[in-house]
Amino acid sequence: MSVTVETVATTPYEGQKPGTSGLRKKVKVFTQKNYTENFVQCILDANGSALAGSTLVVGGDGRYFCKEAAELIVRLCAANGVRKILLGQNGILSTPAVSSLIRRHKALGGIVLTASHNPGGPENDFGIKFNCENGGPAPDAFTNKIYALSGEIKQYKIAPVAVDVGKVGVTNADVNGAPFTVEVIDSVADYVLLMQEIFDFERLRDFVSGKSRPGGQALKMRIDSMNGVTGSYVEQIFVNCLGAPKDGVVHTTPLPDFGGLHPDPNLTYAKDLVDTVRAGDYDIGAAFDGDGDRNMIIGRKAFFVTPSDSLAVIAHYLECIPYFKRNGVQGLARSMPTASAVDRVAEALGKEMFEVPTGWKYFGNLMDAGRLCLCGEESFGTGSNHIREKDGVWAVLAWLSLMSHTGKSIEDICVEHWKRYGRNYFTRYDYEECDLAPCNEMMETLEKTITDGAFVGRELSAGGKTYKVKLGDNFSYNDPIDKSVSTKQGLRIVFTDGSRIVMRLSGTGSSGATVRLYIDSYEKENVLGSASEMLKPLIDIALEVSKLPTYTGRNAPTVIT
Repeated sequence: MSVTVETVATTPYEGQKPGTSGLRKKVKVFTQKNYTENFVQCILDANGSALAGSTLVVGGDGRYFCKEAAELIVRLCAANGVRKILLGQNGILSTPAVSSLIRRHKALGGIVLTASHNPGGPENDFGIKFNCENGGPAPDAFTNKIYALSGEIKQYKIAPVAVDVGKVGVTNADVNGAPFTVEVIDSVADYVLLMQEIFDFERLRDFVSGKSRPGGQALKMRIDSMNGVTGSYVEQIFVNCLGAPKDGVVHTTPLPDFGGLHPDPNLTYAKDLVDTVRAGDYDIGAAFDGDGDRNMIIGRKAFFVTPSDSLAVIAHYLECIPYFKRNGVQGLARSMPTASAVDRVAEALGKEMFEVPTGWKYFGNLMDAGRLCLCGEESFGTGSNHIREKDGVWAVLAWLSLMSHTGKSIEDICVEHWKRYGRNYFTRYDYEECDLAPCNEMMETLEKTITDGAFVGRELSAGGKTYKVKLGDNFSYNDPIDKSVSTKQGLRIVFTDGSRIVMRLSGTGSSGATVRLYIDSYEKENVLGSASEMLKPLIDIALEVSKLPTYTGRNAPTVIT
């Protein structure tokens, strides 16, 4: 196939600024004339001279416009000097699989087509992000460069390379005299191989089948892919490799609109899973988001494991996983809004502990420097240094390894952990698609209040409890590896007993503003209480101090986790 590069005149679109993890907008925005072409051209231009002769990975979560965008990206890459594309079959690759492929094939990076946990379909969301050569999300300096280019773009280059994205195979083309290759690959194979290198699949198969369990009873699982990208991965790993019954995995067909489901694995949007596990005889339930990097874990009768606890418990038992037994345990890390349960595990293990801003890219430098091996975010993300993304399927395999190692239920593992380390009660309130202007005003006003020198030392009361302010700030992060500084990463009120109120505007929404309010409180002795009851005084204080109901016009959050 011989094709000629075409140069197309274009004009900039406003607002092509990547957020926490890429550019997310409504499908109707991305399908405007030249909108996607502009943004992808800016991604390619941001790579500069490194693009010539490079290999890129392309794939996404299968949502509406994913396949068409993948075909378009192939044509843009062909015209801009890329030598080879590794493309997931039908345009599908989970975000963890993209990271794995970049690292295994030493690619320059990857273009990931996903809006993660946002709803899909022609009336909903689409997204594009760039992962760099370490397999992780592009750092701020790179995404700032993309944004700068998007405001100046005058043309893009495209070449009419035709590829059957639904068929595994190789397509070769001559593009203005230069060779160009597209390899459509099995979306699952590389990732499954990686999981087999990390975990003891033989032991897990014996555990799932009941061979190594008391009484020989098979493990009863309910794994819900929520019609997102993980379906094929789940069937191959849990059913074909580990021998789980096929009826234990549900919603495993990736659908452009996720079958009407909201692919966010939390107690609100994964209600079907929660209700089914609560009413049934299941040992473990799990759900994933649209692109497979987030996870929710529940035990018998829908016992909920908060992401903060999940990270801490896995950290305590890391060496029961062969990968860490071989490679050792380096530092641990969490995002700033995540409760500090893992901090106490790090202290007990004598390991470095890092607190970073929200966004997985902040963990990458620490991992590349060999100082971090496990990390997590309260937004249902957990992962390790096997890749540079959070990884939902990995997290479920980690929990199966813990259950096999201890011989205990999920609830018993958590309760034992709390009795050893104490418990961080934690909740997050999400107020989605609020008007942006009043939310910005709220954050500005609150920042002035809590950073006023007179705020420290104040006593705030509600529900018969009084908390004394130790610190009020807008979180800043000094990267210990590249010395970069990230400012204005979330407003914090820290009390003398360690309790915290955190508020930030999310960078993952496609329209309006999403306000996230985080509350956590540490208890050494009272570890078996109700989180909603234990945290109510702090929640009331947070709503009063921030005047959040007044600014948002909301009497209740969209989602509570």
